[in-house]
Amino acid sequence: MSNKLLNKTLRPQLLFAFILFALSIPTYFLMVDWIWLKELDENNQLIAQRIENEFNKQKIGDEKLVEKIQFWNEIQSIGKIEPAFQLFVNDSVYTIRKPNLYSTKEEVNRFRCMVKNIKINNKEFTLTIESNVEESEETLSYISLVTFFLFLILLLGFWILNQRLSKEIWQPFFNSLEKLKNFDLTTRQSIYFDKTDTKEFEELNQTLQKLIEKNISVYTQQKEFIENASHELQTPLAVLKSKLNLLLQNKNLTNEQSEIINAIELTLSRVSRINKNLLLLAKIENEQFASTENIEISELIKETQELFSDYINDKRISVSCNLVENFRISINKTLFEIFVSNLLINAIIHNTINGTILINLNNKILTISNTGNSSLNPNKLFERFAVSSSQTTNSGLGLAIIKEICNRYQWQISYSFKNNLHSFSVEF
Repeated sequence: MSNKLLNKTLRPQLLFAFILFALSIPTYFLMVDWIWLKELDENNQLIAQRIENEFNKQKIGDEKLVEKIQFWNEIQSIGKIEPAFQLFVNDSVYTIRKPNLYSTKEEVNRFRCMVKNIKINNKEFTLTIESNVEESEETLSYISLVTFFLFLILLLGFWILNQRLSKEIWQPFFNSLEKLKNFDLTTRQSIYFDKTDTKEFEELNQTLQKLIEKNISVYTQQKEFIENASHELQTPLAVLKSKLNLLLQNKNLTNEQSEIINAIELTLSRVSRINKNLLLLAKIENEQFASTENIEISELIKETQELFSDYINDKRISVSCNLVENFRISINKTLFEIFVSNLLINAIIHNTINGTILINLNNKILTISNTGNSSLNPNKLFERFAVSSSQTTNSGLGLAIIKEICNRYQWQISYSFKNNLHSFSVEF
């Protein structure tokens, strides 16, 4: 199954966005946690300064100072003041985990701690401050939730942009593609692409324009060559056949000479048939059979069958017809006679001795079947000269003419081989 080009570019973009958002969750968490701890350190520093200033403002005597500090330690949950046994050059900052004594649930929380020296009444004390840190699990959950929500918005935005790009930016490409789909070389009409301000599409259109015009020119030259060559060959071929007939009437010919002349005449008949069929193909492609009439095709099929009755009897072929009456189509009568004749000739040539031909016309479908031993190659069936043989006057162009007529009237033709029957079906 093929995918649109924009979808192929969208998938790696979404994958990259997903990986980026997934990596952003721990990045955001570490960054927020670092900022949070830094703010707590600054806040603890301010608390320590305030505690030191408040005790010194009160100018408490040394005797009552011990009682005040003891009382303060009992009622305060954020810190503890103790006599300094050693002096710290720098404040000590660290993080610990311990049970939260003031929570109704049994849980272990993080605390940001700071230990520093303060002076109260010119005496050194050690102050320890502990501040509860926001729950890391909650922070991580909130960040993950926000990131996931943003990823959904990004996904929706990519999809909307993809649709808009497909309709707007790629519209010139789709216009050119549609014109290429409708292009028919046999009409020999060039395509004129719309101007676009997208450089890549404009270069593509110009390249396609040159390629199409070149193909039309080559196709026209080939058609003119085939048509002219076929016209020019008609007279020499007729003269050669006439001369051969005169030679065959000569009573002085030996048997060997007669056989050689017969072989030449057989080959010449085949060349003449090829020439006529090539000329017929050129006329069909040039639409020289433009006139149409409403004909009843069952009668015409019967008449064509009668014309080939001698060939049918020679191979002892039985014919069975099942034709719907009063089925009419609008077509050039000469072309349809050629069409039916080629189908019948094909059924006779590729039939077996004592074989069968079945002709069925029903539901706007004409099917002509004949007995056979092996299937034909469906890939080369309608190619020119695909079934040519040096041992027969058959030109190898009969099925090519049938296909060209079907293309001319937009009929659908199909081939199948089942139960030792070759079947050609044409849907009008």
